Amino acid sequence: MIKANQKIFNGVLVLLDAVVCAAAMVCAYALRFWNYEGGFHLGLDSYWRLLAAALPAYALIYRAFGLHDSFRCKGFLVEAGKIIQANLAGLAFLLVLGFLTREVELSRMVLGLFFLLATAGSCLMRYLLRRALRRMRARGRNLKHFLIVGWNDMAEEFCRRVISNKSLGCYIDAYLGEGLPGEGLSFLPRAGGLGDLEGYLAGHTPDQVVFCLEYEEYPRLGRMLEVCEKYGVKSSLLPACSRYLPARPRAQVVQGMPLINLRHIPLDDALNRVLKRGVDIAVSLAGLVLLSPLMLAVAALVKLTSPGPVFYRQERVGLCRRTFTMYKFRSMAVDTSGGDQTAWSRAADSRRTPVGAVLRKLSLDELPQLWNVLRGDMSIVGPRPELPHFVEKFREEVPMYMLKHLVRPGITGWAQVKGWRGDTSIVERIRCDLWYIENWTLLLDLKIMAMTAFAMVNRRETLAGAGKGREGSRAR
Repeated sequence: MIKANQKIFNGVLVLLDAVVCAAAMVCAYALRFWNYEGGFHLGLDSYWRLLAAALPAYALIYRAFGLHDSFRCKGFLVEAGKIIQANLAGLAFLLVLGFLTREVELSRMVLGLFFLLATAGSCLMRYLLRRALRRMRARGRNLKHFLIVGWNDMAEEFCRRVISNKSLGCYIDAYLGEGLPGEGLSFLPRAGGLGDLEGYLAGHTPDQVVFCLEYEEYPRLGRMLEVCEKYGVKSSLLPACSRYLPARPRAQVVQGMPLINLRHIPLDDALNRVLKRGVDIAVSLAGLVLLSPLMLAVAALVKLTSPGPVFYRQERVGLCRRTFTMYKFRSMAVDTSGGDQTAWSRAADSRRTPVGAVLRKLSLDELPQLWNVLRGDMSIVGPRPELPHFVEKFREEVPMYMLKHLVRPGITGWAQVKGWRGDTSIVERIRCDLWYIENWTLLLDLKIMAMTAFAMVNRRETLAGAGKGREGSRAR
């Protein structure tokens, strides 16, 4: 049933995409030529013909980017990023098609507006579809039924995750295995052992069988796959090593043998690196220019309120475990003992100057790191760099800690916007850092930048409110 519904849904998506593109072209034309009093321009029919010829290509491009796949296992932000990429490819196709058909009078503004409107319309349409599907699934409709074969910690974790997210529309019919579900999963029915798979499929029709086998049970996998194929049921494998796999494992074929990359990193791709570095250069340059008056004012305050240098230089570990000098505005009294290289500063640190406490509160002490970004030592977004002393300490204590050095460190990051900044759990920070590294997209970077800016504004307002409160209390 799910498979048949998915085919219908895919057809509806193709149709809706075509409707969105047609509406976007009409609106783009109207916005450009409404009350237009200039010279000659092509009529709407010319753009209609161009779009009609391009729609089949758009459908193929959307399909190539996975935009006609199921929504169940794909987040909206990921899909929005793919829509942008697909529409950029579609815009390039339109330009080439216009050149080949010699439509030299095509308005570039119309095509640019068409791209923006088609992207926004497609994102909105898919968002509304997701909301509608979520409501249906919450009411028990459009569910995907699973049979779990094998019971262990990975099977239990899988069940907890799919059951907790109602929007996925997943339902666990039963499990086959010798173990017992833990707390909160006792309602799952046990339908027998591994040897009862064929008997179960003879009387039931799950949409998918998920194998969660222990290493010693793998010799039985071949026979169980044959049983699934015999009854025409899709099957998936949750490997025993899945806890070591990235969120989006990639496979490559070497001489006909599949190899799964245990640590795929999107920034290994040259184009992704160029895009991220381009954004870093643009943002750091703009920041240094636009914020230069503020930085000069902060430098003057630091110099006038406490003896010592304006900037604080500290060795940190960055990309590929190479060390670099990180710059900050000095927020503490000068420490000649070297203790700042082996200890974290804390909120109540007595070494902080009054001005430094405010700079830390508003994160203004980190503005000089824009120079580190421009130099290439750091990125705007990435895992925070650590002192060499702590790197040596954590590499032995925290699993997968050193993987954070596979990308450039950042001024801000996923861990920081999620609240894991300063003297907080290093394990949670690394978990966030690894998630960011494995799920990097340009859209995710922009989201983190926006969340960071919002958090800084909130901190400034909180500080201002606290100041007013103190003044009021003194007045009373």
